[in-house]
Amino acid sequence: MVITSVFSVGSHRLASVPCSRPGQRTRPRVRAALVEARPKAMPVPRDTNLVLGGNRTEDLQAEARAMARAANASIYSPELLAIKYGSRPIKVLQRTLAILVALGSFALKLLLDQRNGVFDQNKRMRAVELRRIFTRLGPTFVKLGQGLSTRPDICPTEYLEELSELQDALPTFPDAEAFSCIEKELGLPLDSIFSSISPSPIAAASLGQVYKAQLKYSGQIVAVKVQRPGIEEAIGLDFYLIRGIGTFINKYVDIITSDVVALIDEFARRVYQELNYVQEGQNARRFRKLYADKEDILVPDIYWDYTSGKVLTMEWVDGVKLNEQDAIERQGLKVLDLVNTGIQCSLRQLLEYGYFHADPHPGNLLATPEGKLAFLDFGMMSETPEEARFAIIGHVVHMVNRDYEAMARDYYALDFLSRDVDVSPIVPALQNFFDDALNYTVSELNFKTLVDGLGAVFYQYPFNVPAYYALILRSLTVLEGLALYADPNFKVLAASYPYFAKRLLTDPNPYLRDALIELLFKDGRFRWNRLENLLVEGRKDRDFSAKDALQPILQLLLAPDGEELRTLVIKEAVRITEAVVLGTIIDSYNSIPSVMRALIFNGNVTGPLAINDMEIQSMLELRDKISRIWGLLRSSEDFDPALLQPILQVLQQPEARSIGGRVIGGITQRLAARLLQQVLRPPTTISTSLS
Repeated sequence: MVITSVFSVGSHRLASVPCSRPGQRTRPRVRAALVEARPKAMPVPRDTNLVLGGNRTEDLQAEARAMARAANASIYSPELLAIKYGSRPIKVLQRTLAILVALGSFALKLLLDQRNGVFDQNKRMRAVELRRIFTRLGPTFVKLGQGLSTRPDICPTEYLEELSELQDALPTFPDAEAFSCIEKELGLPLDSIFSSISPSPIAAASLGQVYKAQLKYSGQIVAVKVQRPGIEEAIGLDFYLIRGIGTFINKYVDIITSDVVALIDEFARRVYQELNYVQEGQNARRFRKLYADKEDILVPDIYWDYTSGKVLTMEWVDGVKLNEQDAIERQGLKVLDLVNTGIQCSLRQLLEYGYFHADPHPGNLLATPEGKLAFLDFGMMSETPEEARFAIIGHVVHMVNRDYEAMARDYYALDFLSRDVDVSPIVPALQNFFDDALNYTVSELNFKTLVDGLGAVFYQYPFNVPAYYALILRSLTVLEGLALYADPNFKVLAASYPYFAKRLLTDPNPYLRDALIELLFKDGRFRWNRLENLLVEGRKDRDFSAKDALQPILQLLLAPDGEELRTLVIKEAVRITEAVVLGTIIDSYNSIPSVMRALIFNGNVTGPLAINDMEIQSMLELRDKISRIWGLLRSSEDFDPALLQPILQVLQQPEARSIGGRVIGGITQRLAARLLQQVLRPPTTISTSLS
C-alpha cells in the first residue's frame, strides 16, 4: 500500500474536506482573522545555495515567532514534578496502584521463575508479557519500553527483541479537539489557514496525530501534527512514579549495575523534548542541513508560521514505508539500494557529524517515487560525542585485527566504563565471542549476531552503555533487518566497509591515522593486501578521493614524532624497490632461451642473482600488488596527475630528503649483498627456469 504520510504510524488515503465544519458554532473572530492567513516567510528552498539573504532573514524571523508561541513548553524537572504531585496524593495513589498491580504481578512471576529454576527457560514468555503490560499502561510506558529495547546493558536479548516490537497503538482523540488545538495554538481560525483538511487523522501515535491539509495561501500540501490533549500531564505523573521505582531498583536490585535513575532522567528529558514541536522542527532543519545535500536523501521542510509547541506543519511527502517491499518494487525501485542509502546516511550521522535520528524504525523511512529515501519524525534525536566517533572507527579496526585487549581499552574512550575499572576480565569474554563469530571476515558477520554477542558481554559486566551507542546498534540492526527480507545474504557490515575504508584512508584526524597504521602494519611488516582491500572498498564510496588518501599519509610520515613509522616505511620502500627491480630482471631473464642462459651467465642457469623460488614468488606477488594499488589510485574518478604536485612539494622537505637517502642506501645494500652471494656461490649446470 502506498503511504503518503510524513509521520510514521499507520496511514491510509482520506478525502480532504473544507475547513469549515458543518454544525459548528461560529465563534466571534477578530477582524484580522477574516483575511487569508498568509505567512510572513516562505519555507527555505531545497537548494540552500539559491536562498536569498532576505528570504533567509524572513525564515529566521518566522522561526523566532514559532519559538515565542512555544515559550511555555514544559521541560523535564524531577524537582518540579515532586512538588507538583506531592500535593496530589489521590491522583498519585490511583496511578501508583495501576502500575504496581501490573508490574508487581510481573515481578512476582520472575521471582517464582527464579525459585523454580526456570528463569532462563521462561525469558521469552516473560518478555512478551512485559511488552503487553507496557502497551496497556499507556504512552509513557510504550516510550519507556522502546527506550529499554536499545539497552543491552540492562535487558537480556529476549527482552530487547520483544520490546523493540512495541508500537504507538493508542486510539485517536476527537477531531474537534485537534482542530480547536490548532486554532488556539496558532491564534487563527482553521479556514483562514487551510483550504482543506482531512476529516480524520491519517496517522496516530502516542503523543499526537497527523492530518493532511492544503495551505490556503499557496495550495501547498502539508502534514499537520497535533499533540494529544492531556499527554503532558499523563507523562509527568508517570515519570514521577517511574523515577521512584528507579530509586528502589538502585538500592535493592543488585543484578542491574547501571544507574537506573540517571537513565530514567535522561530518557524523560528526551520524551519532554518530543512534546515541544518547535524543537522537533528545529531538529528537522538541522538534520536537513547536514544530510540532505545528497541527492538520494529527502528531509521535509517546516512551515514555521503554522508551527507552535503543540502544532507542527511540515512539507508533505509521498512515499512507501521501507518495510512494504512489494509496493516499492511495483514502483520500479530496489529495496537494497534504498537500504544501502540508509546505511551510508546513518554512518554519516553517527560518525561524521554526530547528529543522528534516534528512532529509525521502518515507518520513519519512506521510499519516494523518485527513488529517494525520506527521513521522517524528528522528535527524538541524539548526538555522538566527537571523541566517541573516532573511537568507534578504531574499535572496528581492533575488531578486524582481533586485538581484544585494545577492544577492551576502547570502552574507556567510548565512556562505557570508568577508568578505574579493570578491563582484563572482559578480554576473555570478547575473545570467546569473536573467535566463534569471526569464522570468516568481519564484513561477512551478521550484524545482529554481533549486537547479540556484544549485548551478552555488556549484560555480564559493569558496563554503562551510553544512549548514543545503543541507538547506533538499533539503527543499523533495523536497516539490516529490512534488507534481509530482500536478500537473506545481505550483511550490513559489508555495506558499511566502504565508508570505514574511506575514513581510514582520507581522514587527517590523528586517532584515525594511528588506527590506519595499526591496520596496515604487523610485526614490522606492511600488509599490502589490506591497503589494496581498503582502496577497493573505499572507491565504492562516492565521496572517496585519491588526493585525500595520499596527503594525510604523507603528512603523518613526515611528522616530527613519526620516526618509528618512517623506519617501518623505509624498510618497506626498500622491499618494494627491490621487488620492482628484481622482478624486471627476472622477467628479462625468463625471456632468454634456456640454452643461452648458461652461456651468458657462465653456467649459473638460475640467473645473475642468488634467489630461490620462494623469494621469486614473494617478490613478484609484491610487485603485482603495488601495480594494482597504483592502478586503483589512477582509476579514481578525481585522479589527476596534478595531484602529485603537492607530493613533490612535500618531498622537498628535509625529512623527506632524509627518507629518500635512507631508502637508496638500503636498496644499494640489499642488491650488493645479493651480487656478493652470487659471486661466491659455485656455478650450477642444472637446466631449470625461473618462470
